[in-house]
Amino acid sequence: MTNATTETVETDAGPARITWHEAKKARLVLAVSHGAGGGIEARDLKALAAVLPAHGVTVARVEQPWRVAGKKLAPAPRTLDVGWRGIWPALAGPGQPVVSGGRSAGARVACRTATELGAHAVLALSFPLHPPGKPEKSRAEELLGSGVPTLVVQGGNDPFGKPEEFPEGPYRLVEVPHGDHGFAVPKRAEISQDEAVAVITDAVVEWTGALG
Repeated sequence: MTNATTETVETDAGPARITWHEAKKARLVLAVSHGAGGGIEARDLKALAAVLPAHGVTVARVEQPWRVAGKKLAPAPRTLDVGWRGIWPALAGPGQPVVSGGRSAGARVACRTATELGAHAVLALSFPLHPPGKPEKSRAEELLGSGVPTLVVQGGNDPFGKPEEFPEGPYRLVEVPHGDHGFAVPKRAEISQDEAVAVITDAVVEWTGALG
């Protein structure tokens, strides 16, 4: 992984933290935050930070204030949005267009705030289309309302929404075969864990390359 630098940013929800993985000749910044139960060590976020800088994309892994404060559970969506708004000036500071992204709850934040913040595009990793076992509680409106080019990367066995459950809309969806909500694949699957992660990074490299 590229040499990382860490920056603390004050927000109205408390201090947030950005870990920067800089591209030598950056044309985009990809900002990604974590889900409601994990941190920036998630396999997909680490893989993007390792791969994307070589393709001209600076990756900023963002820790929301509640994680920086050491809390175990994420606050209400509105508070997550406050934290994301607060870090945005630091993300836009380098001067490149910013792709707003995240996994799970972080993907929802990116979709909800994209047009308001002027995001160039949205990367939604493991978008939680509905709570497990409750397909009637759909969050599709958040995804469909992002208002910018959007890429969804979804595990084939994600209990928060399998690829075939997603509605048609103005976004692109890439499936990670057999992947769960954390993109883990079973040992017996015909795709290895490394191959599953490569599906994610390959898709994001191709998509960011086409964004211009």
